[in-house]
Amino acid sequence: MKLNVLFSPANVDELYFTKKTVVMADPLRTSSTIVYALEQGAREIIPVESVDFAVKVSGDAFGGQTLLAGERNDVKIEGFALGNSPQEFTEETVKGKSIILYTTNGSRALVKAKFAENLFVLSFNNLEAVAKLLLELNRDVEILCAGNNGLFSLEDSVCAGRLINKILLNSKGVEFTDSALAALELNKKFKGNLITFLKKTEKGKALISSGAGEDVEFIAKLSESLIVPAYDSGVIKNY
Repeated sequence: MKLNVLFSPANVDELYFTKKTVVMADPLRTSSTIVYALEQGAREIIPVESVDFAVKVSGDAFGGQTLLAGERNDVKIEGFALGNSPQEFTEETVKGKSIILYTTNGSRALVKAKFAENLFVLSFNNLEAVAKLLLELNRDVEILCAGNNGLFSLEDSVCAGRLINKILLNSKGVEFTDSALAALELNKKFKGNLITFLKKTEKGKALISSGAGEDVEFIAKLSESLIVPAYDSGVIKNY
């Protein structure tokens, strides 16, 4: 198994992912929201790459069983039922529902990697489950960091490093690229308290400034999840 990390979707063309095994990391907040929504009984998540397309898809969807959710630059989109805070995705709200999700970074990264043979969603909360599955598949893996408007994101990269570390602890036959080694070293550097770390990142600070600081603590405190969201034919369900 060879591991590679892409620090931003902007660095590659969508055809790069063809027939590959890909893991998308956007823990603040899209990945965590997807994991939590599926845990709370959401039927499926449909990630989209634009607000206009989200509205179009919702217009074609089966009435009453679909929710529009998303944010633009951390702010809930006007007219949408939900934003991108995992705390909004309660069982009462999402159970049995299809959720059309647009986010500034995470949903767009997922759509860009749509040609992958396997496409999974990674957060800090389902690291163990994702690592276990990847070890079972025993395939080369591209870890795609959603980034921050096309730029580097520290929490995405540390999350990627934590996944690599978990895989290394359970397998001796692992190779990694320079970028994977860099992510592994970042994880070692920031392996302390997760809440403290997340609050120091640019995205963490932005969420706090926008009034969504509780999400940072909520995401960091979520218990270890067995959910592995998997993208297939435009839809995300538990693997």
